[in-house]
Amino acid sequence: MLPFFRSRPAFAAGFRPWLPVAGPALLALGLLAGCMNPPANDASRIGPFFTPTNHLGDPVQPAGLRRVVLMPLAGEAVAPAASLGNLDPVVSAALLRQNRFEVIALSREACLHLFGAEEFSSVEALPANFMAVLRREYAADGVLLVDVTAFQGFRPLMIGLRAKLATLQDVRLVWSFDTLFSAADATVANSARRHALDGSRSDVPADFTPAALQSPSQFMAYAADAMFATLPPLSAPPSGAKPAGHPATH
Repeated sequence: MLPFFRSRPAFAAGFRPWLPVAGPALLALGLLAGCMNPPANDASRIGPFFTPTNHLGDPVQPAGLRRVVLMPLAGEAVAPAASLGNLDPVVSAALLRQNRFEVIALSREACLHLFGAEEFSSVEALPANFMAVLRREYAADGVLLVDVTAFQGFRPLMIGLRAKLATLQDVRLVWSFDTLFSAADATVANSARRHALDGSRSDVPADFTPAALQSPSQFMAYAADAMFATLPPLSAPPSGAKPAGHPATH
């Protein structure tokens, strides 16, 4: 046994230490209070927040768009292939959360088998049989291509996203999006932390929102949710309302 564990200090008769029995517990609670969820005046709660504007889409989502194939992320020119592969399920989960249509997330292996390539950019020429194969293999009504146009996996995190949703039957563009999300922008950082706050458990006292500015997957979860939130609405906007955003480059 180590020497300082061999004996306890003796106190004079009748002397009581100033720290009560509950002292250590109260001290622990005091330390924990410093890690409580962000206070009411925190930027993750009050903003200002970032709103993507560079998007364009139909006034209403087409009624026939019931099943959509989500292609693997494209962007090996700006991001490592391993990073793109890790972010594929993050983007798929974000699209599923929209609950707009059935989502078929095409794996890189399946894409390679069908078309001879693991990914396709939304701005490159697609194989001549691309639309027909997706309709035949998956009975799909649409296809969604998402490109990573910029990527920085260290602080400040940065992800550029470009996306296009098209129908397969009449091959028509339904929605397009092109925006850079950079944590160096305070409004983006606030929004990413807000996204983490909204998704955190209310019974956990610690503030985990800073992780959204350190983890590429968490930052992508925010960016993908913000992107897919601009998809055409399921019902017509109120009469006289102006469409959001402005034309993106097609």
